[in-house]
Amino acid sequence: MKPERVACVVGARPNFMKVAPVHAALRARGVQVRLVHTGQHYDDKMSAVFFDDLGMPRPDAFLGVGSGSHADQTAKIMTLFERDCLDWRPDLTLVAGDVNSTIACALVASKLGLAVGHIEAGLRSRDWGMPEEINRVLTDHASDLLLTPSRDGDANLAAEGIAPWRIRFVGNCMIDSLRTHQARAVALQPWQAFGLRPGAYAVATLHRPSNVDDPAQLAALVAALADVAAQLPVVFPVHPRTAARMRSAGLAPPAGLHVVEPLGYLQFLGVMARAAVVATDSGGIQEETTALGVPCLTLRANTERPVTLTEGTNTLLGTDPARLAPAVAAVLEGRGKAGRIPEGWDGHAAERIADAIAAGFDTLLERSTP
Repeated sequence: MKPERVACVVGARPNFMKVAPVHAALRARGVQVRLVHTGQHYDDKMSAVFFDDLGMPRPDAFLGVGSGSHADQTAKIMTLFERDCLDWRPDLTLVAGDVNSTIACALVASKLGLAVGHIEAGLRSRDWGMPEEINRVLTDHASDLLLTPSRDGDANLAAEGIAPWRIRFVGNCMIDSLRTHQARAVALQPWQAFGLRPGAYAVATLHRPSNVDDPAQLAALVAALADVAAQLPVVFPVHPRTAARMRSAGLAPPAGLHVVEPLGYLQFLGVMARAAVVATDSGGIQEETTALGVPCLTLRANTERPVTLTEGTNTLLGTDPARLAPAVAAVLEGRGKAGRIPEGWDGHAAERIADAIAAGFDTLLERSTP
């Protein structure tokens, strides 16, 4: 048998691209799907616009938790999602990624004795200073069905003692969204809004606490972006967290840096698809640039997505901002990574997830029978 009622949880911007194709694939198979938006990202630029861009239906439940400390936000999500679970009683709760909504909803469902599936399971940075690493590890161990985007995820889970019957390699469903919407995003020609030409600009994103919460590190990164802007224009959609830190540090954007508010999914995908190079500390962008064949320079000491390094277009620069401008120059000289598309990043991961849920749910019932 397959689950008849599945709750799909979204909460922060990265969740929407992963859940949208899975939601559609489950509904196409006749599954009753409840879309629960925790409200972790609650403004239009960080979430609502994504429903329109990705063609997702409006949420069946909006918890409206808003911002707060990790503890405060996680606790609010747990309290409100528990009520929703008790009212609707899903056969399976699907969570995605590694944000606070992910771990909060996985814990709630698990403690209620409800089955949990984790989309994007098995990724590991092995950096316990990252809140996301704590979230993803705990979510994996609280989940019943672990849906991995790359083969290293399978190996990571096996090394942690997770039973093989709980693990399913399905590929990267975020790439499903990218492939579905790529042509439409490029056709919008969003680079024209900045007076730019395709292939003649860079894109930068920064939001991780390790990069933006320390005023000295943030100032050094802004200076590094100024050095990049001396080589070619830089489109810099600023995360609300980063914008607040720049204001408090008194940092003004340098010439050549197009500082804009967060872009919608289609706008950002179109800009990224025609960039010469992308500099980021985001996890998902490392994957999207690999799928697009755009060189990516990651401003972090580690990555939970090593396949983007070994097979993709990604280069790990570490935490020294001074490395950024020379790395961009190398890309412009033709020394950027060409990369190739990893296994399972073919635009059909959501279909495999729906199949794995049907097959995996039978196994879960069998294993749980006394």
